[in-house]
Amino acid sequence: MCAWPTVTILLATCNGARHLPDQLASLIRQSHGDWRLWVSDDGSTDGTRALLSGFAADHPDRDIRLFDGPRRGSAANFLTLLCRADLPLGPVAFCDQDDVWLRGKLARALDLLPNSDRPGLYGAASLITDVALRPKAVNRSACASASFANSLAQNIFSGHTLCLNPAAVRLARAAGIPRDLAFHDWWLYQLVSGAGGECLFDPQPVALYRQHGTNLIGGGRGIASALARTRLVLGRDFRRWSESHRRALALRSHLLSPEARLILTEMQRAAPSGTARLKSFRRLGLRRNGRLGTLALWGAAACGLA
Repeated sequence: MCAWPTVTILLATCNGARHLPDQLASLIRQSHGDWRLWVSDDGSTDGTRALLSGFAADHPDRDIRLFDGPRRGSAANFLTLLCRADLPLGPVAFCDQDDVWLRGKLARALDLLPNSDRPGLYGAASLITDVALRPKAVNRSACASASFANSLAQNIFSGHTLCLNPAAVRLARAAGIPRDLAFHDWWLYQLVSGAGGECLFDPQPVALYRQHGTNLIGGGRGIASALARTRLVLGRDFRRWSESHRRALALRSHLLSPEARLILTEMQRAAPSGTARLKSFRRLGLRRNGRLGTLALWGAAACGLA
């Protein structure tokens, strides 16, 4: 039996009308029915807002609210919702507009979410599907051990399964909304692990992760996807994203544990490239999932791209 109070589902939307009805229907089918839905829409022009208004009208017994988003990208959209002053302080579940939750997703997440005064984060595996929701593979991204050092090298917690306990919500709200942040789920993994919180990965798939043109690299399996992720690490975008997250963490170092502050300080002092930077990465334990991913990271470090 779940001991949590009502969970708030946070949904960030932007022109999601094509797939949104499937996700909304999956929320209604959840075996854990004690939830409210808060939505931040980032200027949709395709009927998304009308769908959400209709969904709220069809379920007047639910606390369903629609807000205007900041129009600064998905990460800012989600974090703006999370940092709203009127958000009830309780467990929070993040919801993507184009995926589908399995019926027991919310109940399982709340059962496994760390229930203590220590910040806790839950994430899970998902079933990778094509656009028509035909299953293709299982995405079990968290092969690596969750840690702050790992969080500086990659994100192993996908936002479409993410849940925070109240202590983690308070932590995220204290951190605020950093500018130029690349990914909200990566940020929350870094923040919770850096503060000495518990990051739990559930290997049981709890959602259908729809793959399409805007997220193809995110969850694919096989050689082609592995090579795509390797190219991403070796590209300049990865260093730009990593640096924006590290700058945001450094500005909030008072929220981190002494161990995390030390790792972050060493990262900032590391040589910009070459073998000295590679040695720093290895000494600090910065590794990605799998040998190929780690070798790509270390190669990018030596070349000044990570």
